[in-house]
Amino acid sequence: MASLAQALSQARSCGLDSLDAQLLLLHALGRPAQQRAWLLAHDSDELPAAAQSILNTCVQRRAGGEPLAYITGHKEFFGLDLRVDSRVLIPRPDTETLVEWALEVLPAQTSAAEPARVLDLGTGSGAIALALKSSRADLLVSAIDVSEDALGVARENASRLHLAIDFQQASWLSGAKGSYHAIVSNPPYIAEHDPHLDALRHEPTQALSSGADGLQDIRHIIAAASAHLLPGGWLLLEHGYNQAGAVRETLCQTGFSNVQSRRDLTGIERCSAGRTANDH
Repeated sequence: MASLAQALSQARSCGLDSLDAQLLLLHALGRPAQQRAWLLAHDSDELPAAAQSILNTCVQRRAGGEPLAYITGHKEFFGLDLRVDSRVLIPRPDTETLVEWALEVLPAQTSAAEPARVLDLGTGSGAIALALKSSRADLLVSAIDVSEDALGVARENASRLHLAIDFQQASWLSGAKGSYHAIVSNPPYIAEHDPHLDALRHEPTQALSSGADGLQDIRHIIAAASAHLLPGGWLLLEHGYNQAGAVRETLCQTGFSNVQSRRDLTGIERCSAGRTANDH
């Protein structure tokens, strides 16, 4: 029977980096990802046979390129522990920039009868919607996705986190109900023949790719959004590393004002937004 240290060494010999090996070992042991220090303190402990079997399967999957989050079934986003699997895109830290920006522009609650309303388009795992609701319980948060499979994951996350979100299956704004103070979206934005898609082959293609230039869904959302925004409402979009200029131009051409972009933690212009007129 191998020790924990030997099990880590064996995992690394299969091509895994140290962090992935540690996280998979913790997963096999049924321990939380935050207990990496525990592994170091118990490196001479024997690995139970059942955990060794789980670890072997996990290492094979990771060595084959499957994302860690799909193997463990968990991904942290905006301080929330989200369940994820191959039905949904894995939430990225870049998208937290979009959440922070939305929280800045959403109005404060004026009364219980008039909560601020926000819509998350293409919600996937529910990451954005749940992050907004967990940060501001007063928000009325709706979320739309075309994939019923993805909505299954989002609903499970909302239920487990005890956060009330109005989920609906629809294609983009065809499922919008009424008007909103803000519409936020992390839509597909990779060009359909982009070589980067191969590295993302384990994730759902429909959540990644959008037409020849990657901007097909973004253009569709921008064209339709004003009709579903309250006067002075904001449309906030995540996009690719080299798409900020094109997205800002489309927002301006469509009549949005206060058009601007925000950089993510790596300094890349990751999100762009615009505001409707106060009297539209």
